Amino acid sequence: MDFGPLVLFGIVLVRIGLVIATTPVFGGTWAPMQVKVGLTMVLSLLLMPLVPMPPVASGGQLALIVAHEAVIGLALSFGIRALVAAAELRGYLIGFQIGFSYAGIIDPQSGVRNNVLAVAYGLITLLTIFVANLHHEVIRLMAATYVAVPVTPSGSVDPSMVSTVMKLFGTVFTLGAQFAAPVVLVLLLVEVVMGVVTRAAPSLNLMVIGAPIRLLVGLFSLSIAVQVVPSLINRTAGWSLELAAQLALAFK
Repeated sequence: MDFGPLVLFGIVLVRIGLVIATTPVFGGTWAPMQVKVGLTMVLSLLLMPLVPMPPVASGGQLALIVAHEAVIGLALSFGIRALVAAAELRGYLIGFQIGFSYAGIIDPQSGVRNNVLAVAYGLITLLTIFVANLHHEVIRLMAATYVAVPVTPSGSVDPSMVSTVMKLFGTVFTLGAQFAAPVVLVLLLVEVVMGVVTRAAPSLNLMVIGAPIRLLVGLFSLSIAVQVVPSLINRTAGWSLELAAQLALAFK
């Protein structure tokens, strides 16, 4: 009896399964396990014809193949997660400046406590990804990696991995700061004006009315700036997917 197709199906499950399990686009930690398992099996069956059966002579080689596939899957998910992390950083910076950091909620994507705006921007990013059909690009990227990074027990780590990881971390902080800059600058101007007024008229108790002023101005600025979030995400999604592909290629 030929167990080759079954072994190949199991190998394909590793790379795709890790992408689906760790990427917010396909559910991350908040989607039901049954949905993620079913989606993993469906995508694995669809992409299985693209994957040639690697030569497996022993159990040790099979273990190396599984480890290689797991690393590539994590590399892809790490690159895709950077886009959502940048949006969450924007919300965190704005929420901290407005004063929303005093109250936090459980983020359904990561399962950790976060401020309201960080969670909101993360969800807006996911909605934009689905509306713009960027999740189809993620699936195409997974299919392309089987051609660019074939299934093999003899993978190696390219030195470019270090620079790619640095670019990904830089992308998170750069995009997060750029996204948050308009609202943060407006709130900084409010702080400067309040400081000047306090200095000129010490009798005014701005410590009491400062928080409502900061909140109102911040929410007004946020209502204007949030309109450009979908276009910014569409413009930067290609760069994030390209970095994900480069990180996966580093383990060729």
